[in-house]
Amino acid sequence: MVGSSCVTVVRPGEFEPSRHFYPKALNATIHPMVSFFMRFSAERLVSRYCHLNPKVDPIVLAELLAYQPRFFRWAGVDLFNVTTAEGHREMVLIETNSCPSGQKSMPLVTDEEEEGGYRALVSRVMDYYFRKIRKEKGREGGVLAVVYDKNEMENSGYAAAMANHFQEPVYLTTYKGSDPDPPVRFKDRYMEVRTESGEWERVRAAFRYVTQKPWNRIPLHTKTLLLNPIQACLAGGRNKAVASTAYDLLNSELAGTGLQIRVPETIREVSKGEIPILVRKMGGHAVVKIPYSNAGQGVFTITSEAELNEFMKGSYSYNKFIVQSLIGNYLWSSRGARGRFYHVGMLPNRKNEIYVADARMMVGADESGFFPMAVYGRKAPTPLQNKLDGSVDSWSMLGTNLSVAQGVDNWGSETSRLVLMDRRDFNTMGLSLDDLLKGYVQAVLATIAIDKMACNLTTSKGKFRLKVYATLNNDESLMEEIRAGNEVEEVL
Repeated sequence: MVGSSCVTVVRPGEFEPSRHFYPKALNATIHPMVSFFMRFSAERLVSRYCHLNPKVDPIVLAELLAYQPRFFRWAGVDLFNVTTAEGHREMVLIETNSCPSGQKSMPLVTDEEEEGGYRALVSRVMDYYFRKIRKEKGREGGVLAVVYDKNEMENSGYAAAMANHFQEPVYLTTYKGSDPDPPVRFKDRYMEVRTESGEWERVRAAFRYVTQKPWNRIPLHTKTLLLNPIQACLAGGRNKAVASTAYDLLNSELAGTGLQIRVPETIREVSKGEIPILVRKMGGHAVVKIPYSNAGQGVFTITSEAELNEFMKGSYSYNKFIVQSLIGNYLWSSRGARGRFYHVGMLPNRKNEIYVADARMMVGADESGFFPMAVYGRKAPTPLQNKLDGSVDSWSMLGTNLSVAQGVDNWGSETSRLVLMDRRDFNTMGLSLDDLLKGYVQAVLATIAIDKMACNLTTSKGKFRLKVYATLNNDESLMEEIRAGNEVEEVL
């Protein structure tokens, strides 16, 4: 690698596994069941899924698995393994992420393929998408780039895999909202990166891992191809409120097929003053979320008056929230229209303690449709309690995200809570092959729902329907951020 204060140039042949995988993952052997799942064909998945769910239309499921996204080609979802008192188990979708982490936590599916999922994303998703450049006049010139605001370990891995696959240098650079003089800019709708000499290089295509308010500095309509474009974020990949609408729309479309996106009950467009009433309506147990936050930020589990009061004392950047039913232990979960779901949890440890863990599943889409790219789990810091007595903060029992904010635009990670899909850790998750298949179907459906929402919000000429978007998202603070990133952009 050749580095400067502006950009790092990653050249072919520079992929080093030790730089791009956690040591724990680098030395792990994937669990046979997970390896089997990763290789499972779409045809066999349809056969198995419909055998276990006979009301599902196999033709519709096959069509969904072969869906070709326009905007949202790479996604990650967070899932909870839940059950009812009657033993009805489901994989419930918690949220969808348009810049998901995961490769650094995934054991190799094939030992001889040292680039692992990095190569899968580059060779199957990027290559298919970036081929458009060669077919569209005026887009041929320029370099390849990776721009990011966190997770250097994975993003440098993607850059190295891109350099190997495309056999050309890749420009790797940060793009943080707090940087007063960022090494990335947009000129004539093209992304440009600043080189060591201070000159600007036009970018023909870029892998984007900008997670914090990307819409306030990346235009909606660029001539540089982006994976993923900002439309995927606004349509639900970085907006939980619009994602909820997208899920409802797809569920309506799928009525009668036996397929459904399964999410906690969600109330959108909630002002701060309305939250206490809605929490009490849900039995005093609820989850309040800032719709546009990620990495575990802006999520508040409410299980007591003390936690509700603590939330109400806070000051927040946005005017609107979403309120969801809370999935906890059986005696302290929200009761909704479909009953009371509670966490299956991990298998009890030697102290007979049960921890909550989620499953992060990363998926991509190529010319054949969707395929899984990575799976891993994240364990909550403290075990579940049967009854709430106020001695333990509910977030410590239910919050699974590993990211830790360390000041403005700086992040750490609590990797001690990482649960790998290897021979040792996977068994503690209590998941079966069928659970993985159910989770994968949820991931595909959620990605399609958000992609369809992005399509509905974009005209055939690529203009974003900002006025329509404002009716879905009545939060002026967010709209001001979008306008800031599109000062010279034509939006409808």
